[in-house]
Amino acid sequence: MRPGSRRDTRIVCAIYIEREAGLPSVFKAAARSVALLWERLFVEQEKKGNVAALLPIGVFLLLYLGLGIVFEYAMGISMGFYNIPIVVVFLIALLVACLQNRALSFDDKLAVMGKGIGDKTIVTMVLIFMAAGIFVGVVGRDSAESVAYFLLSVIPAEYAVAVLFVVSCFVSVAMGTSVGTITLITPIAVAVSSASGFDMPLCIASVMGGAMFGDNLSFISDTTIAACQGQGCKMQDKFRENFKIALPAALVTLILILALSMGADLNGSISHDYDLIQLIPYVIVLVGGIVGINVFVVLLLGIVSGSIVMIATGATPATDLLANMGSGAAGMFETTMVAVLVSAICALIREHGGFIALLNGIKSLFKSRKGGMLGMGLLVGAMDIATANNTVAIVMANPIASQMARTYDISRRKTASLLDTFSCVFQGVIPYGAQMLVAISAAAELGFSVSAFQIMPLLFYPFLLLASSLVFIFLVPDTRGFDADGERE
Repeated sequence: MRPGSRRDTRIVCAIYIEREAGLPSVFKAAARSVALLWERLFVEQEKKGNVAALLPIGVFLLLYLGLGIVFEYAMGISMGFYNIPIVVVFLIALLVACLQNRALSFDDKLAVMGKGIGDKTIVTMVLIFMAAGIFVGVVGRDSAESVAYFLLSVIPAEYAVAVLFVVSCFVSVAMGTSVGTITLITPIAVAVSSASGFDMPLCIASVMGGAMFGDNLSFISDTTIAACQGQGCKMQDKFRENFKIALPAALVTLILILALSMGADLNGSISHDYDLIQLIPYVIVLVGGIVGINVFVVLLLGIVSGSIVMIATGATPATDLLANMGSGAAGMFETTMVAVLVSAICALIREHGGFIALLNGIKSLFKSRKGGMLGMGLLVGAMDIATANNTVAIVMANPIASQMARTYDISRRKTASLLDTFSCVFQGVIPYGAQMLVAISAAAELGFSVSAFQIMPLLFYPFLLLASSLVFIFLVPDTRGFDADGERE
């Protein structure tokens, strides 16, 4: 029988042999020795964990990263990483996890998976994903363009690139999607570059930086939802933790953009119609989230107010409203399925001792509490480099980071903040990420050619966000520790 399986049964049997069987004392001593031996073997195995249990993660990374590189660079397929069905790859990884740990029957493994999927945090995460999708489906994206054109019309032309950065920050916080923000604002950035003479890579990089600012802070962002629910912290607590780190990086970025803008030779301006009343639902969601209203209530208020505004302004016919809600919720299908599959895989890996092995490896590299924080950041960063998706990276890193938080005595809000921040840092600069690919594609559709390597050196915000994160980890004191029943203030 494998050490560590049915531990309680073995100990109880040994005690029964000693007390009830009426054996000579020498056999009683032997029974006690057997029980102690099994106990020692169990504890020893529990301490070491099981590295082989991490195989499903390795299979996923190998398939997804390997196929992505082949599709994108060997075969030249546009958006190659995003042509791979990530749900199918996770199903393969789940199959591998099911084939491991023969000490458990398949029915027992189903029970383990069911417990993982049925966890309160996972159920809450899925429901929030759906509600956020419905909200985005209702309000649409016209108001984002209205904000951009409004600011460009009232602010002098020499500050146009700075306006693009600020607008992207605001829009991404309101919409909760960096890719959506880049899709909307990049064509405006291209128009600003063409009309005014500003360097196009700088304009696009400014949009991308602002988009990642909002992705890191928005209350309806996939990354915020995943990080907060995975770590069991309130969204406003995580927002406050993140804001302290993100604001200095954003301000320095704005200064750098303004400095580079001053020497530009301007030759034109840009104008467009706008309607700011459609901004009201976004403001309601943003203010409600900061104040601390329950996220479901906030999203419900956003959906109701958005429905009223969109119908009243004629932006959406009443007959199309339900269809838009459905398409918005459907847009969250893949993200929801990833959360479900990852929770099932992680439950099996945890049961097989994989997380203990991984945690022991991290502990051997990072001894101190500050080192543990850095380890969390590098963990989610590595996941993001491998998956090119910061939400998936956070969902995968969540259970490991939760154990690290207990081990290193790191607060829930700090853990959620680190996961979201570092994932946005890496996602914001990798050349094969959706953000970069969408920006380049948007420029190409308008007849302009720009490469990722022209944009990357001008991505000031993600690099400064990394620097700000390291400052807050190593130089700014943080005495708030982890508590299994909540946070110690």
